[in-house]
Amino acid sequence: MNSAQQTAFTLIELMIVVAVVGILAAIAYPAYSEQVRQTRRAEVTSVLLENAQLLERHFTRTGAYNTSGLNLVVQSPAEGAAVYSIAAVVLTPNTYTLRAEAVPGGIMAADPCAIYSVTQAGERSPADMRCWRR
Repeated sequence: MNSAQQTAFTLIELMIVVAVVGILAAIAYPAYSEQVRQTRRAEVTSVLLENAQLLERHFTRTGAYNTSGLNLVVQSPAEGAAVYSIAAVVLTPNTYTLRAEAVPGGIMAADPCAIYSVTQAGERSPADMRCWRR
């Protein structure tokens, strides 16, 4: 008598696989999220410093920061959905302060580096080393 045996996964085996996948996801997701935040920090600092360079070149040509003809980037990333909004909060003939704020409800809203600023004197905030990679 030949009986055909059926092979299948048992419920215990499936539960073990689900538990292992859950543990791996619990470990991998925070690391992935931190990498995304680091990328966004690097991007916003790059855009801020690029805007500062534009202002410095403009000052060299015209003798003032606040004259017309400036085309500053107003968000980070420069294209697509904004993660940070960027503005010149102080713009006088001899001084400027650029400020980048995380978009409310976005991935960076609760980050320690949610608000950046840079001045014509090169002063940067926040002072947290994670925010300005040097």
